[in-house]
Amino acid sequence: MNSIISWVGGKKALRNMIYERMPANYERYIEVFGGGGWVLFGKPPEKCMEVYNDFNSNLANLFYCVKERPMALIKELSFFPLNSRDEFFTLRKFLAKEEFKSEHLSEELEIAARFLKEPEFAEIREILMENAKVGDVQRAAAFYKIIRYSYGSGCTSYGCKAFDIRKTFTLLWEANRRLKDTVIENKDFEALICQYDRPNAFFYCDPPYYETEDHYEVAFAKKDHVRLRDTLAKIEGKFMVSYNDCEYIRELYQDYQIEAVTRMNNLAQRYETGSEYPEVLIANYDMKERKKELPVQMNLFEMYGTPANTVWKGSGKEVQDVTVGGNDRENE
Repeated sequence: MNSIISWVGGKKALRNMIYERMPANYERYIEVFGGGGWVLFGKPPEKCMEVYNDFNSNLANLFYCVKERPMALIKELSFFPLNSRDEFFTLRKFLAKEEFKSEHLSEELEIAARFLKEPEFAEIREILMENAKVGDVQRAAAFYKIIRYSYGSGCTSYGCKAFDIRKTFTLLWEANRRLKDTVIENKDFEALICQYDRPNAFFYCDPPYYETEDHYEVAFAKKDHVRLRDTLAKIEGKFMVSYNDCEYIRELYQDYQIEAVTRMNNLAQRYETGSEYPEVLIANYDMKERKKELPVQMNLFEMYGTPANTVWKGSGKEVQDVTVGGNDRENE
Protein backbone atom coordinates (compact mmCIF):
# COMPACT_ATOMS: atom_id res chain seq x y z
CA MET A 1 0.00 0.00 0.00
CA ASN A 2 0.99 3.65 -0.25
CA SER A 3 1.80 5.84 2.72
CA ILE A 4 -0.93 7.87 4.42
CA ILE A 5 1.04 11.06 3.73
CA SER A 6 3.37 12.67 1.23
CA TRP A 7 6.63 13.69 2.88
CA VAL A 8 9.86 15.37 1.87
CA GLY A 9 12.33 12.74 0.67
CA GLY A 10 9.66 10.05 0.28
CA LYS A 11 10.90 6.88 -1.42
CA LYS A 12 7.90 5.94 -3.56
CA ALA A 13 9.91 6.24 -6.79
CA LEU A 14 12.91 4.34 -5.42
CA ARG A 15 11.42 1.69 -3.18
CA ASN A 16 11.31 -1.15 -5.74
CA MET A 17 15.06 -0.79 -6.25
CA ILE A 18 15.49 -0.80 -2.48
CA TYR A 19 13.48 -4.03 -2.08
CA GLU A 20 15.60 -5.78 -4.71
CA ARG A 21 18.77 -4.88 -2.79
CA MET A 22 17.66 -5.75 0.73
CA PRO A 23 19.44 -8.63 2.48
CA ALA A 24 18.16 -12.08 1.60
CA ASN A 25 17.52 -12.87 5.27
CA TYR A 26 16.94 -10.82 8.43
CA GLU A 27 14.78 -11.15 11.55
CA ARG A 28 14.26 -7.51 12.48
CA TYR A 29 13.64 -4.60 10.12
CA ILE A 30 14.23 -1.06 11.38
CA GLU A 31 13.46 2.15 9.48
CA VAL A 32 15.70 4.64 11.26
CA PHE A 33 14.45 7.80 9.52
CA GLY A 34 10.87 6.71 8.88
CA GLY A 35 9.40 9.91 7.41
CA GLY A 36 6.28 9.00 5.45
CA GLY A 37 7.10 5.29 5.78
CA TRP A 38 6.90 4.66 2.02
CA VAL A 39 9.34 1.73 2.10
CA LEU A 40 7.59 0.16 5.11
CA PHE A 41 4.09 0.51 3.65
CA GLY A 42 5.16 -0.70 0.21
CA LYS A 43 6.30 -4.14 1.33
CA PRO A 44 4.01 -6.84 2.74
CA PRO A 45 4.05 -7.43 6.50
CA GLU A 46 6.80 -9.82 7.53
CA LYS A 47 7.05 -12.32 10.36
CA CYS A 48 10.12 -10.49 11.64
CA MET A 49 10.09 -7.55 14.04
CA GLU A 50 9.40 -4.21 12.34
CA VAL A 51 10.27 -0.80 13.78
CA TYR A 52 9.31 2.64 12.49
CA ASN A 53 11.26 5.55 13.97
CA ASP A 54 11.41 9.28 13.37
CA PHE A 55 12.89 12.03 15.54
CA ASN A 56 10.07 14.35 14.48
CA SER A 57 7.66 13.95 17.40
CA ASN A 58 4.64 14.98 15.31
CA LEU A 59 5.33 12.21 12.79
CA ALA A 60 5.87 9.59 15.49
CA ASN A 61 2.71 10.70 17.30
CA LEU A 62 0.65 10.52 14.09
CA PHE A 63 1.80 6.98 13.31
CA TYR A 64 1.25 5.93 16.93
CA CYS A 65 -2.34 7.23 16.86
CA VAL A 66 -3.03 5.54 13.50
CA LYS A 67 -1.86 2.27 15.06
CA GLU A 68 -3.28 2.51 18.58
CA ARG A 69 -6.18 5.01 18.42
CA PRO A 70 -7.61 4.94 14.90
CA MET A 71 -11.27 5.44 15.86
CA ALA A 72 -10.49 8.43 18.08
CA LEU A 73 -8.30 9.92 15.33
CA ILE A 74 -11.01 9.50 12.66
CA LYS A 75 -13.60 10.98 15.02
CA GLU A 76 -11.37 14.00 15.60
CA LEU A 77 -10.75 14.42 11.86
CA SER A 78 -14.50 14.21 11.17
CA PHE A 79 -15.29 17.16 13.42
CA PHE A 80 -15.88 20.32 11.38
CA PRO A 81 -13.59 19.56 8.39
CA LEU A 82 -13.39 23.09 6.96
CA ASN A 83 -10.20 23.05 4.86
CA SER A 84 -9.84 26.82 4.73
CA ARG A 85 -6.84 29.11 4.92
CA ASP A 86 -7.93 30.27 8.38
CA GLU A 87 -8.22 26.70 9.65
CA PHE A 88 -4.80 25.84 8.20
CA PHE A 89 -3.00 28.60 10.09
CA THR A 90 -5.08 28.01 13.23
CA LEU A 91 -3.89 24.38 13.21
CA ARG A 92 -0.29 25.53 12.74
CA LYS A 93 -0.59 27.79 15.79
CA PHE A 94 -2.15 24.94 17.75
CA LEU A 95 0.78 22.63 16.97
CA ALA A 96 3.34 25.31 17.79
CA LYS A 97 1.87 26.06 21.22
CA GLU A 98 0.32 22.75 22.25
CA GLU A 99 1.88 21.17 25.32
CA PHE A 100 2.02 17.42 25.76
CA LYS A 101 -0.80 16.40 28.11
CA SER A 102 -2.28 13.29 29.59
CA GLU A 103 -5.48 13.38 31.61
CA HIS A 104 -4.14 10.59 33.84
CA LEU A 105 -0.55 11.83 34.14
CA SER A 106 -0.95 13.84 37.36
CA GLU A 107 -2.76 10.98 39.10
CA GLU A 108 -0.12 8.45 38.06
CA LEU A 109 2.71 10.74 39.22
CA GLU A 110 0.99 11.27 42.57
CA ILE A 111 0.61 7.52 43.16
CA ALA A 112 4.20 6.85 42.12
CA ALA A 113 5.52 9.57 44.46
CA ARG A 114 3.53 8.14 47.38
CA PHE A 115 4.62 4.53 47.06
CA LEU A 116 8.08 4.71 45.50
CA LYS A 117 11.36 5.99 46.83
CA GLU A 118 14.30 7.41 44.90
CA PRO A 119 15.75 6.35 42.51
CA GLU A 120 12.75 4.19 41.53
CA PHE A 121 10.42 7.19 41.42
CA ALA A 122 12.77 9.12 39.13
CA GLU A 123 12.88 6.19 36.69
CA ILE A 124 9.10 5.76 36.71
CA ARG A 125 8.55 9.51 36.34
CA GLU A 126 10.75 9.58 33.24
CA ILE A 127 8.78 6.70 31.71
CA LEU A 128 5.43 8.36 32.49
CA MET A 129 6.52 11.67 31.00
CA GLU A 130 7.78 9.93 27.87
CA ASN A 131 4.51 8.03 27.43
CA ALA A 132 2.55 11.27 27.85
CA LYS A 133 4.16 12.59 24.67
CA VAL A 134 2.50 10.01 22.43
CA GLY A 135 -1.12 9.19 21.83
CA ASP A 136 -2.20 12.83 21.53
CA VAL A 137 -5.09 12.45 19.10
CA GLN A 138 -5.82 16.17 18.74
CA ARG A 139 -2.21 16.87 17.85
CA ALA A 140 -2.14 13.94 15.38
CA ALA A 141 -5.34 15.16 13.68
CA ALA A 142 -4.02 18.72 13.41
CA PHE A 143 -0.72 17.54 11.95
CA TYR A 144 -2.44 15.22 9.47
CA LYS A 145 -4.71 18.02 8.26
CA ILE A 146 -1.78 20.41 7.87
CA ILE A 147 0.06 17.87 5.68
CA ARG A 148 -3.03 17.22 3.57
CA TYR A 149 -4.02 20.89 3.21
CA SER A 150 -0.55 22.37 2.59
CA TYR A 151 1.14 23.04 -0.73
CA GLY A 152 3.31 20.07 -1.71
CA SER A 153 2.77 18.57 1.78
CA GLY A 154 5.39 21.04 3.00
CA CYS A 155 3.32 22.07 6.07
CA THR A 156 4.26 25.75 5.62
CA SER A 157 1.89 27.27 3.03
CA TYR A 158 -1.79 26.67 2.32
CA GLY A 159 -2.41 24.59 -0.81
CA CYS A 160 -5.50 26.53 -1.98
CA LYS A 161 -7.20 23.33 -3.18
CA ALA A 162 -10.48 21.78 -2.12
CA PHE A 163 -9.88 18.53 -0.25
CA ASP A 164 -12.24 16.49 1.92
CA ILE A 165 -10.17 14.85 4.65
CA ARG A 166 -12.85 12.19 5.10
CA LYS A 167 -11.88 10.63 1.76
CA THR A 168 -8.67 9.38 3.40
CA PHE A 169 -10.35 7.41 6.19
CA THR A 170 -10.18 4.12 4.27
CA LEU A 171 -6.44 4.62 3.86
CA LEU A 172 -6.07 5.27 7.60
CA TRP A 173 -7.85 1.98 8.35
CA GLU A 174 -5.55 0.13 5.96
CA ALA A 175 -2.55 1.73 7.68
CA ASN A 176 -3.91 0.69 11.07
CA ARG A 177 -3.98 -2.95 9.97
CA ARG A 178 -0.53 -2.67 8.38
CA LEU A 179 1.02 -1.19 11.53
CA LYS A 180 -0.61 -3.56 14.02
CA ASP A 181 2.66 -5.39 14.78
CA THR A 182 5.03 -2.48 14.09
CA VAL A 183 6.87 -0.76 16.94
CA ILE A 184 6.64 3.05 16.73
CA GLU A 185 9.65 4.93 18.13
CA ASN A 186 10.64 8.59 18.51
CA LYS A 187 14.37 8.45 19.18
CA ASP A 188 17.65 9.92 18.04
CA PHE A 189 19.09 7.62 15.37
CA GLU A 190 22.18 6.68 17.40
CA ALA A 191 20.16 5.61 20.44
CA LEU A 192 17.73 3.66 18.25
CA ILE A 193 20.44 1.81 16.31
CA CYS A 194 22.26 0.84 19.51
CA GLN A 195 18.99 -0.38 21.06
CA TYR A 196 17.89 -2.63 18.20
CA ASP A 197 21.24 -3.83 16.85
CA ARG A 198 21.62 -7.60 16.61
CA PRO A 199 23.44 -9.86 14.13
CA ASN A 200 20.05 -10.58 12.51
CA ALA A 201 18.99 -6.90 12.26
CA PHE A 202 18.61 -4.86 9.07
CA PHE A 203 18.60 -1.07 9.30
CA TYR A 204 17.29 0.99 6.41
CA CYS A 205 18.43 4.61 6.78
CA ASP A 206 17.08 7.49 4.71
CA PRO A 207 18.61 10.52 6.46
CA PRO A 208 18.19 14.14 5.35
CA TYR A 209 20.25 14.44 2.19
CA TYR A 210 23.55 16.27 2.34
CA GLU A 211 23.16 20.04 1.86
CA THR A 212 19.37 19.75 1.71
CA GLU A 213 18.95 19.60 5.49
CA ASP A 214 17.03 22.90 5.67
CA HIS A 215 14.08 21.20 3.92
CA TYR A 216 13.43 19.16 7.08
CA GLU A 217 11.82 20.32 10.30
CA VAL A 218 14.31 18.45 12.52
CA ALA A 219 17.84 19.84 12.40
CA PHE A 220 20.52 17.57 10.92
CA ALA A 221 24.00 19.12 10.92
CA LYS A 222 27.07 18.03 8.97
CA LYS A 223 28.43 16.36 12.09
CA ASP A 224 25.27 14.19 12.18
CA HIS A 225 26.16 12.69 8.79
CA VAL A 226 29.52 11.68 10.29
CA ARG A 227 27.86 10.45 13.48
CA LEU A 228 25.52 8.25 11.44
CA ARG A 229 28.44 6.73 9.52
CA ASP A 230 30.37 6.09 12.74
CA THR A 231 27.32 4.53 14.43
CA LEU A 232 26.67 2.18 11.50
CA ALA A 233 30.36 1.21 11.39
CA LYS A 234 30.01 -0.42 14.84
CA ILE A 235 26.84 -2.45 14.36
CA GLU A 236 26.57 -6.24 14.27
CA GLY A 237 23.69 -6.21 11.79
CA LYS A 238 23.35 -5.04 8.20
CA PHE A 239 22.49 -1.59 6.92
CA MET A 240 21.46 0.20 3.75
CA VAL A 241 21.63 3.99 3.44
CA SER A 242 20.09 6.08 0.66
CA TYR A 243 21.67 9.45 -0.13
CA ASN A 244 22.00 12.04 -2.85
CA ASP A 245 24.95 11.21 -5.08
CA CYS A 246 27.75 13.65 -4.23
CA GLU A 247 31.50 13.54 -3.66
CA TYR A 248 31.26 14.15 0.10
CA ILE A 249 28.94 11.18 0.73
CA ARG A 250 30.98 8.88 -1.53
CA GLU A 251 34.11 9.79 0.40
CA LEU A 252 32.37 9.42 3.76
CA TYR A 253 31.27 5.85 2.90
CA GLN A 254 34.25 4.85 0.76
CA ASP A 255 34.77 1.65 2.77
CA TYR A 256 31.33 0.29 1.85
CA GLN A 257 29.53 -0.93 -1.25
CA ILE A 258 28.08 2.04 -3.18
CA GLU A 259 25.66 1.73 -6.09
CA ALA A 260 24.50 4.69 -8.18
CA VAL A 261 20.78 4.77 -9.00
CA THR A 262 18.42 7.36 -10.48
CA ARG A 263 14.77 8.18 -10.02
CA MET A 264 12.33 10.58 -11.65
CA ASN A 265 12.81 14.13 -10.36
CA ASN A 266 9.20 15.08 -9.64
CA LEU A 267 10.01 18.67 -8.70
CA ALA A 268 11.68 19.35 -12.05
CA GLN A 269 9.12 17.64 -14.31
CA ARG A 270 7.18 20.81 -15.05
CA TYR A 271 10.34 22.47 -16.38
CA GLU A 272 12.26 19.51 -17.81
CA THR A 273 10.30 16.42 -18.80
CA GLY A 274 12.12 13.19 -18.03
CA SER A 275 14.53 14.83 -15.58
CA GLU A 276 16.13 12.33 -13.20
CA TYR A 277 17.71 12.72 -9.78
CA PRO A 278 20.97 10.86 -9.04
CA GLU A 279 21.16 8.96 -5.76
CA VAL A 280 23.30 6.27 -4.18
CA LEU A 281 22.50 3.18 -2.15
CA ILE A 282 25.20 2.25 0.36
CA ALA A 283 25.46 -1.03 2.26
CA ASN A 284 27.78 -3.13 4.41
CA TYR A 285 26.74 -6.35 2.59
CA ASP A 286 26.42 -7.58 -0.97
CA MET A 287 23.32 -5.85 -2.36
CA LYS A 288 23.05 -8.55 -5.04
CA GLU A 289 22.63 -11.39 -2.56
CA ARG A 290 18.82 -11.42 -2.79
CA LYS A 291 18.97 -11.60 -6.58
CA LYS A 292 21.55 -14.40 -6.44
CA GLU A 293 19.18 -16.55 -4.35
CA LEU A 294 16.33 -16.27 -6.87
CA PRO A 295 15.75 -19.34 -9.08
CA VAL A 296 17.33 -18.94 -12.52
CA GLN A 297 15.57 -20.14 -15.67
CA MET A 298 18.04 -21.92 -17.95
CA ASN A 299 17.74 -20.95 -21.62
CA LEU A 300 17.70 -23.38 -24.55
CA PHE A 301 21.30 -22.80 -25.64
CA GLU A 302 22.79 -23.20 -22.15
CA MET A 303 21.01 -26.56 -21.94
CA TYR A 304 22.69 -27.77 -25.15
CA GLY A 305 26.15 -26.40 -24.56
CA THR A 306 25.96 -23.13 -26.51
CA PRO A 307 27.40 -20.10 -24.69
CA ALA A 308 24.70 -17.79 -23.36
CA ASN A 309 26.35 -14.79 -25.00
CA THR A 310 26.20 -16.19 -28.57
CA VAL A 311 25.55 -13.32 -31.00
CA TRP A 312 22.58 -13.61 -33.35
CA LYS A 313 23.17 -11.36 -36.34
CA GLY A 314 20.95 -9.07 -38.35
CA SER A 315 17.37 -9.55 -39.44
CA GLY A 316 15.40 -11.17 -42.21
CA LYS A 317 17.46 -13.79 -44.08
CA GLU A 318 20.82 -12.98 -42.52
CA VAL A 319 22.01 -15.98 -40.49
CA GLN A 320 24.85 -17.20 -38.30
CA ASP A 321 26.09 -20.75 -37.79
CA VAL A 322 25.88 -21.89 -34.15
CA THR A 323 26.48 -25.24 -32.54
CA VAL A 324 23.47 -26.92 -30.94
CA GLY A 325 23.85 -30.31 -29.33
CA GLY A 326 27.22 -30.77 -31.03
CA ASN A 327 25.87 -30.45 -34.62
CA ASP A 328 26.31 -27.49 -36.98
CA ARG A 329 22.95 -26.01 -37.92
CA GLU A 330 22.01 -22.95 -39.90
CA ASN A 331 19.66 -20.78 -37.87
CA GLU A 332 17.66 -17.93 -39.24
